[in-house]
Amino acid sequence: MRKVSSKKRMLMPDPRFNDTLVTRFINNLMYDGKKNLAYDLFYEAMDIIEEKTKESGLEIWRKALTNVTPQVEVRSRRVGGATFQIPQEVRPERKVSLGIKWMILYARKRNEKSMGLKLANEIMAASKEEGASFKKKEDVHKMAEANKAYSHFRF
Repeated sequence: MRKVSSKKRMLMPDPRFNDTLVTRFINNLMYDGKKNLAYDLFYEAMDIIEEKTKESGLEIWRKALTNVTPQVEVRSRRVGGATFQIPQEVRPERKVSLGIKWMILYARKRNEKSMGLKLANEIMAASKEEGASFKKKEDVHKMAEANKAYSHFRF
């Protein structure tokens, strides 16, 4: 293990919403360093959401992200030759990171025409507590609840 932990890099806020969380989402959305394309996809998704719901796209996105962020997760731990799934609380940074990754992953797996539309529909579904990314969070919580008996092995 390293002696000194690495410094957290400061992110620049995005140009349209002036929000660093949006920049973090866009950085996860980006492929092969194509940041302008990722910005275009995200902003297209926000426009589609505003058009369909007549509400602020950013607020719906924030609501979707909070609906998708997990509170607990299971971690594997070997105890006496057996591996147990031990439920643990998720660190705040990791909560957001997992929520972002799940939203993008399941948006990519959707069957719509363009990525902007896929992302918009996944965000709208997550804000209504539906969709694959919300189901993933529910599954993680169920797994933690099922393995609650092993929580005394926590390290």
